Amino acid sequence: MDFELNELQIAIRDTARKFAEERLAPGARERDRQEIFPREEILEMARLGLMGVNVPEAYGGAQAGAVAYSLALTEIARGDASAAVTMGVTNMCAELICAAGTEEQKRKYVPRLTSGGYVAGAFALSEPHAGSDPASMTTRAERKGDRWVLNGAKQWITSGDVAGLLVVWAKTDPSAGSKGISCFLVEGGTPGLVVGKPEAKMGLRASHTVPLLFENCEIPAENLLGAEGEGFKWAMRALDGGRIGIASQAIGIAQAALEASIAYAKERKAFGRPIAEFQAIAFKLADMKTQLEAARWLTLRAAWMKEQGMRFTREASMAKLFASEAANRIAAEAVQIHGGYGYVDEFPVERHLRDVRVTTIYEGTSEIQRVVIARELLR
Repeated sequence: MDFELNELQIAIRDTARKFAEERLAPGARERDRQEIFPREEILEMARLGLMGVNVPEAYGGAQAGAVAYSLALTEIARGDASAAVTMGVTNMCAELICAAGTEEQKRKYVPRLTSGGYVAGAFALSEPHAGSDPASMTTRAERKGDRWVLNGAKQWITSGDVAGLLVVWAKTDPSAGSKGISCFLVEGGTPGLVVGKPEAKMGLRASHTVPLLFENCEIPAENLLGAEGEGFKWAMRALDGGRIGIASQAIGIAQAALEASIAYAKERKAFGRPIAEFQAIAFKLADMKTQLEAARWLTLRAAWMKEQGMRFTREASMAKLFASEAANRIAAEAVQIHGGYGYVDEFPVERHLRDVRVTTIYEGTSEIQRVVIARELLR
């Protein structure tokens, strides 16, 4: 792996950094308070090419690669983690359609995801009783002539209320276990798709998370994504890449928490001098930075392997596991360094701690990541 970034990777990273600092960070606190989805900001991100960083140019993407995507997502999360999760899921949906879709599906849907024609994409896999075990899902899809009819419920769907396109998993053969799962493209607003009330969440409040209900929801037969019965395979492949995204998001939040802590420790005085001069604080900052850099390079390695076409399942899980847990520790230490001020929303570190908490849960819990890593080691 070459540790030097190329010109395109630097340009993508710097574009995302500038946008995050100038457009996202200033309003992040208020959007969090009022749970306002950053629609205009997301559309601006699309115009900058950030909603399809690793998508081929032929379908409206930047075609900059997985490393550039990780770098960009890190910068966006540093400015506003809620905007980052929308960016991550939309990129994941676009990449999946490029990998599994027909030429017609790619040309019809992917440019809308990358350009802002759809404000977001949604990834509808989890169900109320099927999270870490997606093979136990109960949502059904039945073929009726030239239509598929979907019935069932989905849970924890990011951007499900604003998505122009949803990638939905359902069982087409309940007797076949994971091999009976298929994947479908459902346009937002399709009759029979019922969107529930956004969840009242601890963090990522400006990113809406909703339940979905499918009640005889009919879609064209050509909206089957990939072959019938291959849905589980495509879900697992998408989650491998998604875990690089969550690791990148965690790194961005941790970076913001560390930067806030350094600035505060230099300014805040106790016993006549800045608290940064006390070893207890300085050592915290040193440990935070060390964990952050270890997480960053684990994640970039996984992204690089993906970009090279190598198998990266284990490395993506390692990156996601380490980065999410390290970022939680970093954010908690940031609050501790701020003392009482870290516990109020006048300072951003309390938001960073709330936002980062979910990174050890979604796209596969830390426990599931350990299962994946162990399984890969013992193959």
